[in-house]
Amino acid sequence: MTNIVVLVKQVPDTYSERKLSGADNTLDRESADAVLDEINEKAVEEALKIKEAGEGEVTVISVGPDRATDAIRKALSMGADKAIHVSDEVLHGSDAIATAKVLAAAIRKVEGFDLIIAGNEASDGRGAAVPAIVAELLGLPQLTYVRQLTVEGTSVKADRETEDGITHLEANLPALVSVGEKINEPRYPSFKGIMAAKKKPVETFTVADLGIDAGEVGLANAWSTVLESSPKPPRTAGEKVEDEGDGGTKVAEYLVAQKLI
Repeated sequence: MTNIVVLVKQVPDTYSERKLSGADNTLDRESADAVLDEINEKAVEEALKIKEAGEGEVTVISVGPDRATDAIRKALSMGADKAIHVSDEVLHGSDAIATAKVLAAAIRKVEGFDLIIAGNEASDGRGAAVPAIVAELLGLPQLTYVRQLTVEGTSVKADRETEDGITHLEANLPALVSVGEKINEPRYPSFKGIMAAKKKPVETFTVADLGIDAGEVGLANAWSTVLESSPKPPRTAGEKVEDEGDGGTKVAEYLVAQKLI
């Protein structure tokens, strides 16, 4: 029996225009459609596969504003059993370290967990640090950048893929695993799953509920901030080449001028 916690995040849709807030240079989450991060769907799918191969329970945990409940319900409709949602205005602008502290505190609310699964990185930050920090805070072994995962009894085995190649890892449970994009293809929620998700329990906590001081989180307490930002300049018109028998030469000269060749 394996009880699994999956860390999920709601992010701006990559097909929407994403921008920073003019007030404090944090991500303007209201300016774009919000979705469950794609790699988090893969993390949920992997947890469900492990559950279906034996017995257990899948709990999803998300830190985010009220609208993050949509991402949570997506995970529940895929087949997760219950959820924890940490929502608090003081979290606005929190960095990776503060986010990991909150996630670790929320995970401690789950009794008897054996395995934590997360995505390697979220599409709105690309820091790829939160899973490792969470594992360190909880004192757990971490298996990151995983492309294949197997749970056998009280241990977990994984193939870790990086630019250096594939490494075979093994750790005793409880442990934390972060998965890459090659891990699986997530299922689509069925109509039955969507309807069932509406009745599944979702606990909501504030930072205070988790025993974390507000002075440890938020933009004012972040270790890094964006000092200045500007929108991407509009695309300029291209250079038109008239081919009068010397088109190839003109193109080559242009590429040389742009230092492309």
